[in-house]
Amino acid sequence: MTPAPIAVALDAPDLETAARWAALVTPHVSTVKVGLELYLRYGPDVIASVRGASGVSVFLDLKLHDIPNTVAGAARAVSRLRPAILTVHATGGPAMIRAAVDAAPHTQIAAVTVLTSLSEADLGSIGLIGPADDAVRRLAAMSVDAGATALVCSPNEVAAVRSEVGPGITLITPGVRPTGADTQDQARVATPEQALADGADLLVIGRPITASPDPGAAAAAVAAALRRTATPS
Repeated sequence: MTPAPIAVALDAPDLETAARWAALVTPHVSTVKVGLELYLRYGPDVIASVRGASGVSVFLDLKLHDIPNTVAGAARAVSRLRPAILTVHATGGPAMIRAAVDAAPHTQIAAVTVLTSLSEADLGSIGLIGPADDAVRRLAAMSVDAGATALVCSPNEVAAVRSEVGPGITLITPGVRPTGADTQDQARVATPEQALADGADLLVIGRPITASPDPGAAAAAVAAALRRTATPS
């Protein structure tokens, strides 16, 4: 059975827990995501630990944001770990994005448009002209022009971004919450089924799976729901 297009966010308190969660969900999902906190705490070893024997795709979500030369060096340093996806902040600008793309040619560079924790009011306070979907579309178009082959945006904007950039760009959507799940610190959310229907390629889901008493069963349930949606009777 083909794994579901889900990246499980392994926001674990320790390396052993992250590796255990990865092993439990890997039969059901295509990807596991390592974020900044876990990577800074355990370093490069975390990638091998969560990849395990399965060879599951690893999404390294570091959201690099610095001058182009520094981002190029950082992207080159982590590319040896063979992450499938590495994130940079779109607001770093086109030269920075291009530097990451050139430095890590075997890793898909995903530009993060607007964080899903930001509300419309937050955008104004940091100087981004809204509304959110307009800001996201502008950043998405700029990032693709700079060489990014993947974009990170909330489910609320994914349809507009897909229309903007066309079918050849991978759209990754955090802020995905199965029906009935707590939205927690995400401001712009949608269900997995809705996000896929609107054009997402990879859904980031964390605590609704990892906080479950049985993360493997929770991942299997979300994957099964997506399959039912994709192949209605």
